[in-house]
Amino acid sequence: MPDPVPPTGEPALRTIAMPADANPNGDIFGGWLLGQMDLAGGNVANQRARGRVVTVAVERMEFHLPVSVGDEVSCYATIQRIGRSSMTIGVETWVRRRDGGAKVRVTQGVFTYVAIDQNGRPRPVPSE
Repeated sequence: MPDPVPPTGEPALRTIAMPADANPNGDIFGGWLLGQMDLAGGNVANQRARGRVVTVAVERMEFHLPVSVGDEVSCYATIQRIGRSSMTIGVETWVRRRDGGAKVRVTQGVFTYVAIDQNGRPRPVPSE
């Protein structure tokens, strides 16, 4: 299987992995990384829905490589499907190692968000 190619365009989220997010071996906790991916996917869903969204499912999550303290973490999010009130967003996370190495894909997942109104009830996703 060939190595994946980094996504083009701007990431939905970019941050640096910090020591507070790591275990004693210096590897970043998977839960922290999942949270960053949810923020990135939620950001894209929020923009598309033109308002508040909530995460309702993580359909698939794959961890490929560890993330280390000091790595630059970039989450790329792509809309895969839009339903009446829900959106499925694919999120890939890539890192640039702190030593300046090449970008590598470390995780990927599929998240589902639902657009909600001011009362917390599902509402239609606006047509473009």
